[in-house]
Formats: sequence, structure tokens, C-alpha cells
Amino acid sequence: MARIAGVNIPDKKHAVIALTSIYGIGVARAGDICDAIGVNRQRKIQDLDDDEVDKLRAEVAKYTVEGDLRREVSMNIKRLMDLGCNRGIRHRRGLPLRGQRTRTNARTRKGPRRPIKR
Repeated sequence: MARIAGVNIPDKKHAVIALTSIYGIGVARAGDICDAIGVNRQRKIQDLDDDEVDKLRAEVAKYTVEGDLRREVSMNIKRLMDLGCNRGIRHRRGLPLRGQRTRTNARTRKGPRRPIKR
């Protein structure tokens, strides 16, 4: 198993699909990475030689991925909460952020229903 950006990449998958197992790399970016180093997107990771895997590592290192990206996202959310803006308040309360209705259909974001005490 190849290890890129601290993640074990599945050997038996095509290069484009295998790269998407890294947090921060989707199908489009994985395709761009494969094109940049000249690797066929349909080749399996186990068929790549060590030079090509090293080129993949170097190309992925140009992007913010995995732990750094997770830290950056959490810091952005923390900054919004500290500012006290509307999005930060919604994050703090655990409510939907982007204008969805909450009277119904917000069950996953709002959490379990609690009975009303009368």
C-alpha cells in the first residue's frame, strides 16, 4: 500500500479514485494531479513504480490536505463563533447555517427531539 500525505492509498483502485481517499482531494483535483505528472488516470496504484509514486507525493504536497486542511477549517469555524456573526451563532447552537427551514426537516442538525415539559 502506498502512503501519501499520511494516508494509506488503496492499491487495487485506479489512480484518480485512490487519490480521493485523501481528505481535501476530490475527483477533479485528483485528475489534475494525474495529468500534471503524466500518469494515466486508469492505472492502478499497484502498477505504478516508485518514481511515479514519489511524483504523486510531491504533487499532493503542493496542496493543503489532511490535518492542515482540517485545522484550517476548524479555525475558520472558531473565528466565526468568536466574531459572533450569524453563521458563528448558528454553529454554536448547532442549527443549519445556510437559510434552511428549521420548523421541520432539520432533524440531523438540531439533534434528538426532547419532549416538551408542561
